[in-house]
Amino acid sequence: MVEKKIYLIRHCKATGQDPFAELTNEGREEAIKLVPILEKCDIDHIISSPYKRALQTIKPFSESMGIPIIIDDNLQERVLSADPMEDWLEHLERTFVERDLTFSGGESSNQALKRIQKVMDEVFKNDQMHHVVIISHGNILSLLINHYVPTFGFAGWQQMKNPDVFVLEQDNGIVHINRIEQ
Repeated sequence: MVEKKIYLIRHCKATGQDPFAELTNEGREEAIKLVPILEKCDIDHIISSPYKRALQTIKPFSESMGIPIIIDDNLQERVLSADPMEDWLEHLERTFVERDLTFSGGESSNQALKRIQKVMDEVFKNDQMHHVVIISHGNILSLLINHYVPTFGFAGWQQMKNPDVFVLEQDNGIVHINRIEQ
């Protein structure tokens, strides 16, 4: 089986959580700092969330290398609830244990994981994709990492940075995930 390296990137610092929220000035600088890190990785494909902050995070690298960005709606951030929740953090923590728990207009952990796994399955099956960047968001990426590394749960999500880069390597069907220090 062909070795795969998938770089899971949480977007840089943004002005908010709205799909149209842009990167902050610091976030734009961080996006530029990602370019030399990713240039060493022999990337052949970029797949991104449609959210503006994700696209702005990967755009400097995409332009530097001339690699087009494939937008996949399955990579958009998980919606915990359509209604504002004062104690949202407690509810989010519960969803890491109660995987099918949903709130009004929201998505369970298992539903969100199923979405991002569709993207991963396509990458794993595609023999043209070897070193791929997936640019997305903290909650959905933490669910994916937790799928492969069960100890990476709510506490792992809390420790994620903006940006954060993990490399998922598949070799002969065995998956390993490691954080890349920036």
